[in-house]
This record gives sequence, structure tokens and C-alpha cells, in this order.
Amino acid sequence: MKNDESIHEFHMSILDIANTLSALGERMSEEKLVRKILRHLPKKFDMKVTTIEEARDISNMKVDELIGSLKTFELAINGRTEKKNKSIVFISNTEEEDVQCNVDTDESFSNAIVLLGSQFNKVLKRMDRKS
Repeated sequence: MKNDESIHEFHMSILDIANTLSALGERMSEEKLVRKILRHLPKKFDMKVTTIEEARDISNMKVDELIGSLKTFELAINGRTEKKNKSIVFISNTEEEDVQCNVDTDESFSNAIVLLGSQFNKVLKRMDRKS
């Protein structure tokens, strides 16, 4: 799994590989798939992998159970990261600035609008998840 890849994308690529192997005549067991998924997760999932290995019987675990647990953990990690990245932008405009400053102000104002829009979209997504 790549560091910028989501659990869902990783799950789809693992299923694609498993289906290809199945088409070639080699069927992979649920236990083998679970172990392969746990083995190839990035370092940010180490804590969750250790917890799953200690608390559950991996030989009887289904891939869907594992993916559900990992998605929940990924959402929690991403939620904490989003909270840390909050920022506020203040822009002041004065009448006494020359033309060059107005161009710079217009660019910074445009950047502020873009930032405000992206933050607004994040808030809407969080509100959708809560409801």
C-alpha cells in the first residue's frame, strides 16, 4: 500500500490481484488475504495491526471485517489531521496603496477566497458525515 492510498483503493487492488489469481487457477484463502493485507499496510497503521493481531483470531477473520476496521481507523486518523490544519486568513485593504500593491492584494484576496471555499467544503463534508 502506498502512503497516499486509501484503504478502499488498497482493498480494490488486493481484490483485483486475488481475482486474477483465481482466474489463473490458484484460489487464495481468507486467512492468507488477511495476513497479506496486514503485512503490506504503511507504518501509520502499525498500532492498529498490532491490536488486531493480539485481540482477534486472524485465522477466522474475514477480509470484510478487517477492511471495515481499517476504514474506521483511517477515518479517525484523517479526522485528527484535519483538526490540526485549521487556519484563518485576514486581509486588509487600504486606499493609499499603489497599483503594484493592489495587484498583490488582489492575488492574496483570490488565494484567501480559494482557501475559504476549501475549508467550507470540508465543513460541509463533516456535517454530511454526522447526519
